[in-house]
Amino acid sequence: MNTPAPTGADKPLPNEVVLVTGISGSGKSVALHALEDAGFFCVDNLPPELLREFLRLEHERSQRRVAIAVDVRSAGSLPHLLPLIEELRGEGVMIRSVFLDAGTEALVRRFSESRRPHPLSQQTTSTSPNRRKEDRETEGHRALYDAIELERELLAELREVSTVVDTSQLRPAQLRLWIRDLVQAGSLGLTLVFESFAFKHGVPLDADFVFDVRILPNPYYIRELRALTGRDDGVIQYLQAQPEVAEMMTQIETFIARWLPAFENDQRSYLTVAIGCTGGQHRSVYLTETLARRFSARSVSLIRHRELDARD
Repeated sequence: MNTPAPTGADKPLPNEVVLVTGISGSGKSVALHALEDAGFFCVDNLPPELLREFLRLEHERSQRRVAIAVDVRSAGSLPHLLPLIEELRGEGVMIRSVFLDAGTEALVRRFSESRRPHPLSQQTTSTSPNRRKEDRETEGHRALYDAIELERELLAELREVSTVVDTSQLRPAQLRLWIRDLVQAGSLGLTLVFESFAFKHGVPLDADFVFDVRILPNPYYIRELRALTGRDDGVIQYLQAQPEVAEMMTQIETFIARWLPAFENDQRSYLTVAIGCTGGQHRSVYLTETLARRFSARSVSLIRHRELDARD
């Protein structure tokens, strides 16, 4: 497929840009470092009003792929970002927006561990230095929650048009791997992301569809299979022999195949299908691997195993 030629006036712009955004504390710095290692020229916290001119200057200097981080530190300019993205895409610039998110509790823990203030904390706190230490700590904790919720409101529209990656349970090495996979998947057509997870650790925030397979026979209760995973032959053979597993697999596959054209017509770049079981080790892993393999001939299909990847 030929890349559409830019139609903007003056000088051409780069034809591949990754926009990294998301909630403060969700791992944007880690993602930028991963993209830098992948050969992207990265810029952090570029004001949106400078985006077009920066891309033009960068194109004049080189043909490097560009990654730009934009976040709530540029809150005053955010309303102008979405229209600008649409304009640039209309001029032939392939912009992939990746939004990093995490659960509030995970974000609070990260800010507490790093002792760094939230960018919006000054807007949500009225803590006085003359108050007791316990009161100041309580108000500071409440202010952090308020700042996170305010940030979610400010970035809600940008999140809606982006590929969301939930970093709540991810180690930095996992996030770097997932970002690399997203970039390597390309930006032409719809990419399917199949992700296994454990319900006991929470549902992924980045899931477009969630399927609960906890009702299927569980290899965990077979002593010889307990230490294995859904990628091992013993577990695969056991699950393949269960009629309920085959029926569930067929129904999920039929559902995705039925609605996939609608998502393609909606110009979606990514669709994340999350398969969950109790521990994220056997059933969800097997179904995730199998579904990704079945759809690989039709779409680019990525595989994520949230719990297994965390162990590697």
